[in-house]
Amino acid sequence: MADPRSEAVDGAMRPVPQRGAELALLLASLGATAAALGSASLAITGGIDPAVVTYLVVIGVGSLVLHVLLRFTAPYADPILLPVATALSGLGITIIWALQMSRGSEPAHTEADRQLMWTLAGMTLCALTVLFVRRPRRLTLYTYLIALAALILLLLPLSPLGHEVLGARRWIALGPFTVQPSEFAKVLLVIFLASYLGRRREVLALVTRTFRIGGVKVFSAPRARDLAPMGVGWGLAILLLVGTKDLGTSLLLFGTFLAVLYAATARKSWVLIGLVAFSAGAYVAYLLFGHVRNRVEIWMHAFEPEVYDAPGGSFQVVEGMIALAYGGLLGTGFHAGHAQEIFASDSDLILVSVGEKLGATGLIAVLALLFLFAQRAFRIALGSRDVFLKLTALGYGFITAFDVFIVLGGATLIIPLTGMTTPFMSAGGSALMANWLIVGLLLTISETARRPQESFSAGLAPGDPATEVIDVRDVPRGAR
Repeated sequence: MADPRSEAVDGAMRPVPQRGAELALLLASLGATAAALGSASLAITGGIDPAVVTYLVVIGVGSLVLHVLLRFTAPYADPILLPVATALSGLGITIIWALQMSRGSEPAHTEADRQLMWTLAGMTLCALTVLFVRRPRRLTLYTYLIALAALILLLLPLSPLGHEVLGARRWIALGPFTVQPSEFAKVLLVIFLASYLGRRREVLALVTRTFRIGGVKVFSAPRARDLAPMGVGWGLAILLLVGTKDLGTSLLLFGTFLAVLYAATARKSWVLIGLVAFSAGAYVAYLLFGHVRNRVEIWMHAFEPEVYDAPGGSFQVVEGMIALAYGGLLGTGFHAGHAQEIFASDSDLILVSVGEKLGATGLIAVLALLFLFAQRAFRIALGSRDVFLKLTALGYGFITAFDVFIVLGGATLIIPLTGMTTPFMSAGGSALMANWLIVGLLLTISETARRPQESFSAGLAPGDPATEVIDVRDVPRGAR
């Protein structure tokens, strides 16, 4: 069956711009944001607080400007990414504002104001990406420079600029601001992995050593020389786990590394080797380092009185689970509940706040939006003809989905609580800007994948491998 979003041109189906659909979805997202902000303001203050009007106007103007930009620069880009990101950002600001107002802190909405500023900065970064990364394939020209930049960002918290908060050394201090470099490093690492593995995938997939017992094949594994990328990825993950005490980022980056590696090679042996190596490294870290043991003890014995009452114990995660249960099916509403009393309920545990205020219904809706964002990234990957673009989009989709699993898994004690943030929603500028940067990159990749290409000869469909046009500007000079 033909794609309904395509039109017939000379007997072939060609994609058409979908900016009209994007505008309709964007207006629906802004309507949902307005309803959430209005409901929160009426429930908490009894009227419409001027601050919530400002939030809606700024988010609306920023997202509509992005929409207009896409109409002129990327008309074939995915029409769902921007509305979903806008809805999640708007709901995140709503929850943060409601929590701050419920705490009665003065000034009550400073954190929400700051989140609005970072949202606008993120939208600006997204717009700049759409404007200046028009040919994402050219990023492969800077593969090792991007890898070096990512490595520097990951190591910055270990430098004198590093800033430790609650035992974790994830941030660097820049004047009045703190920045979490690993959030931007993960964006760059996906680009490096996609470029490197895209070029080496045949060697990594086909050249192996086979282990036999009595002439019977038991197992095939990569050659030792080809294990270097795995070793680098494993080393970075363990370094983050030990050096910065950042279990969440360590788990996210290594999981993404394995996902992109498996997608490039389709070899299960890589995944098995990676999981064994990471598990072994994590176990050694558990034996040697107290902060790792403490996280595991909280996870395994959260409801024990001595663990619950201990400084830095399980109070946070247990109270979060109680708040989730208290929210029930439909939630307590923005004016009730006790999520505002839980530490980091507007950042690490913002999904707990959503579950309490909006109930299981609201939480499922938010999770559906988050996984819809990941699904669109996977769809972009499937639609891309270029291996680099395919792996890049897949990596960003996996980061989003796995991030949500780590956050929700930690909040419900499926895995240890790691301090990760929920994409687009949690308070904090670094993660929010990195997520909007991912939106910009996915938009340019989807534009490249869906943009019609002219055929060399009549009667062949655009995009057919025999007729695909290669823009020489995307080819390194030495290969022309």
